[in-house]
Amino acid sequence: EDVKPFTPEKTKEIVMSLQQPAVFCNMVGNWPALHWNVEYLSAVLEGKTIQFRLGLKTVDLVPQFETSCSYVEATLEEFLAWSCGQPSCLSGPFSCYDYSKYWAYADYKYIARIFEDKPEIFQDVRWSDFGFPGRSGKESTLWIGSEGANTPCHLDSYGCNLVLQVQGRKRWHLFPPGDTSFLYPTRIPYEESSIFSKVNVANPDLKRFPEFRNSTAHVVTLSPGQVLFVPRHWWHYVESIDPVTVSINSWIELDADHEARVEEAITRMLVCAIKSAENPSDGDLWLNPTEVEATSHEINLQYLNKAVSAYLKETSVSGQASSSSSGAKQRTNTSCKRKRREAGCEPESCTLLTQESDFPAPKAEELQKIPFGPHLIQVLPQSHKTSVVGAVAVESDGRDLLHENEEHFGKLQCKRKRLLMSNDCEAAAHQMDSDCSPCTSQTALSTNDLLDCLVNPRVISLVAQLLLERMRV
Repeated sequence: EDVKPFTPEKTKEIVMSLQQPAVFCNMVGNWPALHWNVEYLSAVLEGKTIQFRLGLKTVDLVPQFETSCSYVEATLEEFLAWSCGQPSCLSGPFSCYDYSKYWAYADYKYIARIFEDKPEIFQDVRWSDFGFPGRSGKESTLWIGSEGANTPCHLDSYGCNLVLQVQGRKRWHLFPPGDTSFLYPTRIPYEESSIFSKVNVANPDLKRFPEFRNSTAHVVTLSPGQVLFVPRHWWHYVESIDPVTVSINSWIELDADHEARVEEAITRMLVCAIKSAENPSDGDLWLNPTEVEATSHEINLQYLNKAVSAYLKETSVSGQASSSSSGAKQRTNTSCKRKRREAGCEPESCTLLTQESDFPAPKAEELQKIPFGPHLIQVLPQSHKTSVVGAVAVESDGRDLLHENEEHFGKLQCKRKRLLMSNDCEAAAHQMDSDCSPCTSQTALSTNDLLDCLVNPRVISLVAQLLLERMRV
């Protein structure tokens, strides 16, 4: 168990040079965290409640954004009873939600927070084996879900990602950064440092999003004991395919994150300014639940100035070029990721990123240097016919896609907003962003149409470069 196929130094070299997803095997056999099944975690938490997000198992043409989900506070014991169909759930926090119709997800739970009174448990997670000494559960995030639990397809504006599967299996659908235009990126709902896709990749509406046919999914089912490497700016849709799943991840900060912080600050300023100017009575749920409120123009301008100053300081010290790089070198400080509001980070201590649509593909000679084999498995692209989430596409209508059986990231300071559940649980679960309704036939452009163009990643990247050139002058 103590013998690893790769040394920490070699593993870090692989992680920092790979530009495609891959699965590490036989690297965590001696990690105590492999025993973190839900029963064990329930005993450790001793009745502590955590927040679960609930969504419908039925697959619509519209992504099930967090703005359309319901939320409950429950213990892991109550979650287990519900997922097993025990009668005790008839009066518990899950009583409004039929297990056959709903999934539940306790996602983005910072281990440092939920186990703050048991810091010794942090050492059960040993990212030092991957070449990151000192990185443990304290810098990691916990995910607990039922069958079908997922989040919409998105890319994280931040670094790269290592994901350990502990219990059950999850199916990952990954799309390269070059597929960004095929995935119809949007910042509505707005979440700082997460770029969502307007396409429900589990059931794509090909009439509305025809370019999605050109995307190439890289699909892998992650099993317990395996660690998935998700490269920078790869889109991903992740779904739990077993009754109960547990996974642990940690985000690795990259040098390329500095300019992206500027891009995210620009995006935040534009989205908040334009959406805040709309009539609030329209009921447009444009803020993700992780965003407590729309920050003021003055505060957003402060974020932008701090981001620019930090970028100029870093590039002057390192002597790096101003253009975005693939950023291979890891920074020594711990990065702040999605749900930073929950973690209580200050804006100047967090790195914000954006994505590059023209991310360079790895060269053949570079791939030959990577030790692929039984201990490091490539996540290969699917064939064109099955690239739509392992489905056979029937061209007559987007509804005719037969799907098989996601996760994402980013955030600033403050606490996570708790949504108040409607008395009618069914109604709460069916709430959808009006702009996303496939039945809406709009003849006039909406604010969100303008924003999709204005804060498109390619546009924001150009604006950031022009702004940084102005500052250098």
